[in-house]
Amino acid sequence: MNCMLKPVGEQTIVITGATSGIGLVTARKAARRGAKLVLFARNEEALNTLCEEIRQHGGLAVPVAGDVGNIEDLQRAAAKAADTYGGFDTWVNNAGVSIFGTAAAVPLEDQRRLFDTNYWGVVHGSLVAADHFRRKSDFHGGAIINMGSEASDAPVPLQSAYVASKHAVKGFTDSLRLEMEADHLPVSVTLIKPAAIDTMFVMHAKNYMNVEAKLPPPIYDPDLVADAILFAAAHARRTLFVGGAAKFTSASAYHAPRLFDRVAATLFSRGQRTVRPARPRDDNALYDSRHALHEREGMEGPVLRSCAYNTVVQRPKVAGAVALGAAAVVFAAFARSRRSSA
Repeated sequence: MNCMLKPVGEQTIVITGATSGIGLVTARKAARRGAKLVLFARNEEALNTLCEEIRQHGGLAVPVAGDVGNIEDLQRAAAKAADTYGGFDTWVNNAGVSIFGTAAAVPLEDQRRLFDTNYWGVVHGSLVAADHFRRKSDFHGGAIINMGSEASDAPVPLQSAYVASKHAVKGFTDSLRLEMEADHLPVSVTLIKPAAIDTMFVMHAKNYMNVEAKLPPPIYDPDLVADAILFAAAHARRTLFVGGAAKFTSASAYHAPRLFDRVAATLFSRGQRTVRPARPRDDNALYDSRHALHEREGMEGPVLRSCAYNTVVQRPKVAGAVALGAAAVVFAAFARSRRSSA
């Protein structure tokens, strides 16, 4: 089905989980590019502050406070978009949270709560968005963008509930895409699969380990994920990895699963533990909003702010020009060496 997506600056975009991390970076970037925004999160005060910030810089944004685990709250967001802007063009299901600890250590109540946000939040948002697109007259194209992870394809110890939720998000997203195709509905359904990202991920996670958690390197800047989201809003894509490490992890788990298991069992188990004592367990965002309006945590080690893999995927003309320039340099050097040896 031919899906005609508008440039980002001509779109109205709904973003869940908009007050921290990837959602916050994406909201600010989209506003700078001229998009009209409907921003959704649990923290009403933070939402109002963010929307006022965007308006002071000449942008357009309206807040809707609620929980993605309640479909009625997301229906209010769709209604707000319709009342304020006449509808929306792209819906971004970004809200998410994690839990650190062995599968046996994490209470089932917490695992269910995580699924309410990570999985059911995506399902609810996708259904609301799809219903909106089906109802639009003279409809030529829209986008549903769901936040997966490299963990959508690969197992990770000490985050079993999170990994399971991201596998579920992948399965749902891929199936929804097929249904859009079968209905001949011009909707691009994209799954974003980031590597480890320097957001408030660890600070927001509930931790059942006796030491503070961390993410194993390499760690990438959230700007790269925001760029991928906004690229998907304007270019129909099935899947976008963010960070070459995410693509490598996915390919390794698929093509060499037993080897991957042996390496990951040790590397990821050690790589997610610090030597610092764990902070109080109730300091997390599993049930309540925390640490709003922070884009980055400032994680240990270097944070990669660019990625050649993503440049090639999202800006092939630029990558091609760089490759052509490099080839020209090599050819010129070869020609000089031939002349000097003649």
